[in-house]
Amino acid sequence: MDGLLFDTEGLYWEVGDTVLQRRGLRYSKALQSRMMGRVGVAALQQMVDFHGLEDSPESLLAESDELFADKLAAGVPPIAGVTEWIEHLTRRQIPFGLATSSRRRFVDILFESIPWKQDLAFILTGDDVTHGKPHPEMYLRAAMQLAISPEQMLVLEDSGNGCVAAIAAGACTVAIPSIHTRDQNFAGVYLVADSISDARLWAMLETER
Repeated sequence: MDGLLFDTEGLYWEVGDTVLQRRGLRYSKALQSRMMGRVGVAALQQMVDFHGLEDSPESLLAESDELFADKLAAGVPPIAGVTEWIEHLTRRQIPFGLATSSRRRFVDILFESIPWKQDLAFILTGDDVTHGKPHPEMYLRAAMQLAISPEQMLVLEDSGNGCVAAIAAGACTVAIPSIHTRDQNFAGVYLVADSISDARLWAMLETER
């Protein structure tokens, strides 16, 4: 979801930077790479460890949640090409779902005015798993929701941690890096696409399913 369907990674950066500036520190790409794809407290534990903070990850999560919810409430449009991709999947009757490390409350806020929410076969959030990415649990659960084997599933990811999780689950994995993740490691993916509009990605749907 974040960075692939909606350009929310910039908001996460702003929130992380605000939290750290309150403590005389700044957010960075190195920290972002460690936190990306991890769930809730586990993500903030990375911040604690990275900067040697005395705050608990639980208190940092509550602080971050409040800041992030306020930013989401202002509205975040889908990334260019996403609506066309969803319409194509729907026309082809290819089932698709959402698997995100974000909290369900944030998913609900983002999708409140998105018409294709009703077309999602499932929504899995960070609240639904015990182990966040790069652990494969999220994508193993996604395959179960679709009643297929992971090897029959195409996963689109924008982060290195997410790709590791999808590959470990056995899924065919396509990386679509954002401006925030272009320098991350995408080793092992089937394709590194330029965007969700990449013709090579769309051509994959023409192969026998």
